[in-house]
Amino acid sequence: MNGLNLLDHLSIISDPRQQWKVEHKLSDILFLTIVAVIGGAEGWEEIQDFGVDHFDWLQQYGDFDNGIPVHDTIARVMGMISGKQLQKSFSAWMRDCHGVTAGEVVAIDGKTLRGTYDKGRRQGAIHMVSAFSAANQVVLGQVKTAEKSNEITAIPQLLELLSIRDCLVTIDAMDCQRAIAKR
Repeated sequence: MNGLNLLDHLSIISDPRQQWKVEHKLSDILFLTIVAVIGGAEGWEEIQDFGVDHFDWLQQYGDFDNGIPVHDTIARVMGMISGKQLQKSFSAWMRDCHGVTAGEVVAIDGKTLRGTYDKGRRQGAIHMVSAFSAANQVVLGQVKTAEKSNEITAIPQLLELLSIRDCLVTIDAMDCQRAIAKR
């Protein structure tokens, strides 16, 4: 992992917080969250625990002058930032880390995320479309489908994020629309 490169990509994300209240740098919180999730953390408390356990390593890449932020701070900040900016910066970092080569298999598929249906709020389950590199077993990018929509509208957005020219792309038959195939 090229941590400094990841920090460069994260710098495009604007900090929505009131600066006079800021105790932890946005780049530190974002970096901690991303590497903790890559490291297997599930949930805000586990991200905080990851930070405590790997504090010395994290300081090589970020300041962390006030230590590791508590899980409530991490959750609040992550809820405030632009999801689109985070997705764009993360996808750009993944492109830098993983260059696809001609003939490589990239599988594009949609999945409904378990446990995301909220009957009380009458919100449907979240459906994501992902591009998966078979050679390196890594997701190159993913896009959430719009509510009351399907994969066909999300795949062009996903293809915008990716650089997969000359790759062998697999996709469900339903998604083999002329416009998608042309892209």
